[in-house]
Amino acid sequence: MRKALTLVATGVATALALTACGGSDSTPSAVESLDPANPVTLTVGASPTPHARILEFVRDNLAEEAGLELEIQEFDDYITPNISLNDGDSDVNYYQHLPYLESQMESQGYEFEHGAGIHVEPYAAFSEKHEDVSSIGDGARVMVTNDPSNQARALKMLEEAGLVQDIADDSSVLTLTDEQNPKGLDFQENQPELLVNDLGDPTVDLAIINGNYILEAGLSTDDALLVESAEDNPYANFLVWKTGAKDARIDKLEELLHSPETKAFIEETWPNGDVTAAF
Repeated sequence: MRKALTLVATGVATALALTACGGSDSTPSAVESLDPANPVTLTVGASPTPHARILEFVRDNLAEEAGLELEIQEFDDYITPNISLNDGDSDVNYYQHLPYLESQMESQGYEFEHGAGIHVEPYAAFSEKHEDVSSIGDGARVMVTNDPSNQARALKMLEEAGLVQDIADDSSVLTLTDEQNPKGLDFQENQPELLVNDLGDPTVDLAIINGNYILEAGLSTDDALLVESAEDNPYANFLVWKTGAKDARIDKLEELLHSPETKAFIEETWPNGDVTAAF
């Protein structure tokens, strides 16, 4: 995490008594209305790119007039933001899509709610060995995320390219049959934030990378062998908050993130579609 979170000394004993996914029992008073003359703070956990950049646009151009002061916490991984939210160190986060959220709620016991889709970052497959997906032969090594929700997403993209077949919503590289993987592709898993590094491995034929890490590495989907379609894409990223915690601050941020101004910012900043507004 790029921005350290501070543990208040008087709260340490209480925090240690909670389970990993139990969160804090104390709930701050809900903010019922906003007053531009007396702005209130909302702490948002986010991936650096594009999420934090979009939030910075809202903070610098829209939030103040709405009576909202955004405090942005940047996280470099996909696990810590939900822990921070669950523990009460963040009010809301912005970095995940529905399949990932659902898998985290099931595995970790989180009680979260979410807003409407804000943007899509198309998944993409890159290679330093091949110029076209048609040259990927039998037994080729393919690097994929170890996150189950995005793993099925990667397999569906490979299915559209004709490299695998009969992929279901819950398919995993660990359970593929010979019929599903007729080319005998050698799938290897890695943490999503490390897949960019695998591109430099001469034994790797293809690496399938999440959109935010594509952007952070300075890559572009223009150079990818495969790019997921953004149209009717079910992987839109949205705001997430603890169940029952939604108040006027979150309502207002939802509104600002779905504003014409924010949509124009996304389109102007990523004109090639590396980030696409979902509204």
